Amino acid sequence: MSASNNAPVIIKRKKVISGGGHHGGAWKVAYADFVTAMMAFFMLMWLLNATTEKQRKGIADYFHPTIPVNRISGGGDGAFGGNSVFSENTMAQNGTGASGRHTTANKQAVGASGLSPTGAEEQVQKMQAMQEELEKALTARSGESMVSDGTMRHIVTRVTDEGLIVELFDLNDSRLFLDGTDTPTPEMEALTSIIAEVFALVENAIAVGGHTRAHAGPLVQDPSWNLSTRRAHAVRQLLEGDGIVARRVQRVTGFADRKLVAPDPTARRNNRIEVVLLRSEGPTGKSSAF
Repeated sequence: MSASNNAPVIIKRKKVISGGGHHGGAWKVAYADFVTAMMAFFMLMWLLNATTEKQRKGIADYFHPTIPVNRISGGGDGAFGGNSVFSENTMAQNGTGASGRHTTANKQAVGASGLSPTGAEEQVQKMQAMQEELEKALTARSGESMVSDGTMRHIVTRVTDEGLIVELFDLNDSRLFLDGTDTPTPEMEALTSIIAEVFALVENAIAVGGHTRAHAGPLVQDPSWNLSTRRAHAVRQLLEGDGIVARRVQRVTGFADRKLVAPDPTARRNNRIEVVLLRSEGPTGKSSAF
């Protein structure tokens, strides 16, 4: 009995440290978030450097919240079927046709330009007919001279929302303008003569755009803007000299090197002129053939 009363009392004191210092785990979470953010940043920088402009646009469109799942309806079941009463905000995006009269190639849908679907189809058919007419004119002239044979390599045509685009471009062994100037070569004069002859069959308005290639290095003064604009005006003057009424030309634009078509920004293929037969009313305000 006395032995148990005399047993020593042992008191164990435990020191508890709650967080803080290098013993906590909060810093690991913050560090992991930082590393993840840095990895995402470097992935973004790599994608920007390794992809083309069209690929980047495709990636952006994929994550764009306004792209509809259904081309006919926005998903709603109300009076407007999911579309806003402000048609400019939705109609050009959902594949049912643009509500504006002057649609562009940047729109997802082929705009009806204020016409009925039947009228829009007729416009497309007439544009395609004009494209075939232009190709026939080029083919018919191909046997007249060696210059005409060479000019056919410089031209590409396509039908877009905006109208019939006739693209005239440089080749490595043949130029449409003297280097660094807005002086047209015989090939360019021959091409504009053929285009003016075909475009004279209708009264549609015309737009001319000039494009140049990029320079290999930085320049004190970039001549691309002035050069592309001067070349576009030179083509306008050639068309008017070949019989195109001056009032039909609605737009003359210089794009410099901002809209490249070749993978190499410095390639001569980027030196080009785009002559557009617009799908709109004629310069007099009356409905044209398209």
